[in-house]
Amino acid sequence: MPAPADIVKVAIEWPGAFPKLMEIDQKKPLSAIIKEVCEGWNLPNPETFALQNADSTNFYITEKAQMAQQLHERIQSSSMDMKLDALKDLANSSRDITFAQEFINLDGISLLTQMVESGTERYQKLQKIMKPCFGDLLSFTLTAFVELMDHGIVSWDTFSVAFIKKIASYVCKSAMDTAVLQRSLAILESMVLNSQDLYQKVAQEITIGQLIPHLQGTDQDIQTYTIAVINALFLKAPEEKRQEMAHILAQKQLRSIILSNVIRSNKPINDEMAHQLYVLQVLTFNLLEDRMMTKMDPQDQAQRDIIFELRRIAFDVECESNNSGSIEKRKSMYTRDYKKLGFINHVNPAVDFTQIPPGMLALDNMLYFARHHQDAYIRIVLENSSREDKHECPFGRSSIELTKMLCEILKVGELPSENCHDFHPMFFTHDRSFEEFFCICIQLLNKTWKEMRATSEDFNKVMQVVKEQITRALTIKPNSLDQFKSRLQNLSYTEILKLRQSERMNQEDFQSRPILELREKIQPEIMELIKQQRLNRLCEGTCFRKISSRRRQDKFWYCRLSPNHKVLHYGDLEESPQGEVPHDSLQDKLPVADIKAVVTGKDCPHMKEKGALKQNKEVLELAFSVLYESDEYLNFIAPDKHEYCVWTDGLNALLGKEMTSEFTRSDMDTLLNMEMKLRLLDLENIQIPEVPPPIPKEPSNYDFVYDCN
Repeated sequence: MPAPADIVKVAIEWPGAFPKLMEIDQKKPLSAIIKEVCEGWNLPNPETFALQNADSTNFYITEKAQMAQQLHERIQSSSMDMKLDALKDLANSSRDITFAQEFINLDGISLLTQMVESGTERYQKLQKIMKPCFGDLLSFTLTAFVELMDHGIVSWDTFSVAFIKKIASYVCKSAMDTAVLQRSLAILESMVLNSQDLYQKVAQEITIGQLIPHLQGTDQDIQTYTIAVINALFLKAPEEKRQEMAHILAQKQLRSIILSNVIRSNKPINDEMAHQLYVLQVLTFNLLEDRMMTKMDPQDQAQRDIIFELRRIAFDVECESNNSGSIEKRKSMYTRDYKKLGFINHVNPAVDFTQIPPGMLALDNMLYFARHHQDAYIRIVLENSSREDKHECPFGRSSIELTKMLCEILKVGELPSENCHDFHPMFFTHDRSFEEFFCICIQLLNKTWKEMRATSEDFNKVMQVVKEQITRALTIKPNSLDQFKSRLQNLSYTEILKLRQSERMNQEDFQSRPILELREKIQPEIMELIKQQRLNRLCEGTCFRKISSRRRQDKFWYCRLSPNHKVLHYGDLEESPQGEVPHDSLQDKLPVADIKAVVTGKDCPHMKEKGALKQNKEVLELAFSVLYESDEYLNFIAPDKHEYCVWTDGLNALLGKEMTSEFTRSDMDTLLNMEMKLRLLDLENIQIPEVPPPIPKEPSNYDFVYDCN
């Protein structure tokens, strides 16, 4: 009778003793096996021993290495059931980086890619009778692959065209297992983001038209992964191809499909979908950057014709022939009209558009407004041309400055942030959303100018008020451009003044010398209070997310300071915790005494290692590292700005350094102002107790409680 599969014979040697051939039960824990080996040679303290390979690698054998070896063998089994169970276990275990390293050392990634390329084909013949089994088999294979690659141990550039074609084929099929489709989309996204060479290959294998149907389903996860792939292709496309790709997206009606199937669906939008919609919004607006940074050529006749068109629409005049009147008369007429249109340079308005930003984008917006909102355009121009010179709102100058302001508000030209979910549904309701946004805002500017009874000297003040009106209206995330317009109607100049006044009432200004001296006196105790709060927060700990090339992953690690402020405890977690994580469940420790320095932003080693995609402003602002021992680092990316400030402040406090974060300054101002108000209260003849009043005893019954029902 053959020995069970879990029993293996292994030769083990110990210096100065004869080697032993031992039967080892692989189901037993490694610690039990080591204890058994030590007992054979009467070696004390088995917990201090480990098994080591005697081959050229000299790797120490761990539980993870043992598990990796077993799964590596089991996934190659000829039994369908055994292979399926092994792949399921592999998909779960691959989240652990130690196991992943061991499995990858066994050339496990190559084995999985071979199974995807060719190994699964023999099972496809059985698909009709074993479809669920085949779907699970492929799903677990791809899940394991995604989890292993997320650790960043293996380069994405190592994969063959055959593997890419196979993954792309799963995405292009109309009826594919949901889990397989999800993993395939995730793999394509990571390939595109992590390798320019793979971007070229993926772009050849898959088209936008093949991705669109996945957005028309009801599975939000599939929709999210699909938009992520579109975003990745958009982001990595060469600049000259992005406009072409945007044209294809418009032809395929991507915007309206997303609006009807995602934004206006019955399901609430989760954070990851919100992020992908935000990225798509940013990438779409970034297409305007080229026009925004293009100066007008005053000698270019085609560009000058646009200005002539603005004049023609406003004053209902046709371009005069060369014979109509003298040159001087025509010049005088043009100058008069250009002044009415509000250009700074009345003789040659083209010069106004040589400022970048906004460059030619401002002229594009003006022409769109004149053609598509002709009545409003003519009304604004004629209304202002009939006012006194001092009180007219210059349409040309206003349009140029407004376009520049809108580009700043929407951050045109900046890379999308890694952690932002700030998408605006109204920008998905129109194919020319930026231009329509401008048309609404230019009318708002004219209205606000009249409400303020502004003169030319007040131009900058008006622009500040308009910016405040726009940003306040955007905070409520209007669902449509009409809602945005309605919100602006309610934010008149009078309303803005009321809001400013109410906000100003909460900010008393203490500038007298005795008050300033009192502030200086109590500032150190407030700073000590902030320091204690920061250290208490470090003792509670924070869950940090591991960020890699593929955002959609739930890999977490936790770090917290010991109550005596002497040790940092940290370790990996399987899932995001609901509360505090106990110290004893965190495997690793770092003595505070060993910490040499805290570095932030670009100085962090994990920021230097990241690709260009990760080098965006937001991630840099959330990154910090702890330097200890001989150039060893513990790297962090905070979940948000608040946690970043708490941790950098707390770590600096532990090192005896100054806390310099913006949150420390904000907390200092808040607490200091509160303390100042308390100390300056008029408390004459009022006795303040030294101790707080006692809490009264609970009543014997609660019959006095009134039942509102």
